[in-house]
Amino acid sequence: MTAADDANSRAPRAEIAHAVREDILAGRLAPGDRLREADLAERFGVSRVPIREALSQLDSEGFVTLVRYRGATVSATSGEAALELLQVRRGLEVLAAQLAAERHGGEVAEELARVVEIGRSADVSEARDELPSLVMRFHSLVAEASGNHQLQKMLTQVLGRVSWIFDQRLEARTDTSWSDHAVIAQAILSGSPVQAGYLMGEHIARDEALLAELEHS
Repeated sequence: MTAADDANSRAPRAEIAHAVREDILAGRLAPGDRLREADLAERFGVSRVPIREALSQLDSEGFVTLVRYRGATVSATSGEAALELLQVRRGLEVLAAQLAAERHGGEVAEELARVVEIGRSADVSEARDELPSLVMRFHSLVAEASGNHQLQKMLTQVLGRVSWIFDQRLEARTDTSWSDHAVIAQAILSGSPVQAGYLMGEHIARDEALLAELEHS
C-alpha cells in the first residue's frame, strides 16, 4: 500500500468515527444502542472495513463497546471508569492551566477573558441553558492557551467524554457557578502558574466529588 492509499483509507475511517461520535455526544445514539456494521456501511456508502476501523477507534476512546461475536454498542460508562477519567482530566487540565499562565493566555487571552465575562453574565441572569457550552469553551480555550498541541488534542477527547458522562447522569449540568472559571482565568491572564494549577485542580476535584455523590445517591 502506498502512502497515498494509506491516507485515503484513514480519511473515511476518521470521518465515520467523527460522525458517530457526534451522534453519541448529541444524544442521537444512546447508551446500549446497537451499531450494526451493515447499517453504517449503507449510511456512509463504504465497505465494512472502514466501519470496523472507525468502531475500533471509538472503542479505544470509550464511546463504543466491542464484544466479539456480538458487535458494537454505545457504551454506558461505569461509575468507576468515569471517576478514573476525571482523575486523568485533572492532571491534564492542571498542566494546561500552568502552561497557559506561563504564556499569560497566549494568543487566546482576549477570547478567554471574553468568555469569562459572557459566562459571568449568564450565571448572574440564571441563563442555565447557556452555561454548559460556555464551560466547555472555557476549558477548551485553556487547553489552547497552553500552547502544547499534543496536550490540546488529548484534552479535546477527554473533555468530550467528560461532558457526555455528566449528560448521562444529570438532566442538566449542575456546574452553574462561574466563580471558579473567573478566578482561574484571572490567574492565567496575570501569569501565575502555581495559582492557576492549584485553582484548576480544586475546580475539577469538585466535579469528581459531584460524580462520586451521584454514584452513591
